[in-house]
Amino acid sequence: MLGSNILELRKKKGLSQEELSEIVGVTRQTISNWELNETQPNPEQLKLLSKALNVSVDELIDNDIKNALIEKTIRTEANSNQALKIVKLILWFILGLIVSVIILTILFAVKPGYKRVRRDDSDHNVTQLKCSIDNKTYSYLIESDKENNIIEHSGSEYIANIVKDKEFKKGKMLVK
Repeated sequence: MLGSNILELRKKKGLSQEELSEIVGVTRQTISNWELNETQPNPEQLKLLSKALNVSVDELIDNDIKNALIEKTIRTEANSNQALKIVKLILWFILGLIVSVIILTILFAVKPGYKRVRRDDSDHNVTQLKCSIDNKTYSYLIESDKENNIIEHSGSEYIANIVKDKEFKKGKMLVK
């Protein structure tokens, strides 16, 4: 097997036995003996032959590691694909947790509340609302007459829009 490989590769390279023997540093007869499988090159000569014939030592001695490498590559790819699937699942899980935490934070961060400060005069009432939403505090002042009709209101634009949209007629309704 080795001898026929040397013969075939030598002819493909267009080398005579004499030319190959000079490159490898042996006699022409030694090359002939190798090709006839009467003798075999030693490891150092195998290295020189593989360089001269431009092939690996494994290919030269017909040590078929190509299939082993292909199988190993296929197994490695399969393992990599499994690992990638697991990593993707973990990332989706983490992303789901993050989104859940964000949603819950938003839901629990909206803590509408208010503080009323009332001042009653004989002619009108003044109510100050303070409201916290998303860790922002809004303030609003409402002045109403004795029948609780709004005389004047001012403060945070956010609350002003609510007042405008709801068109509260009486200050007590707004405060409630």
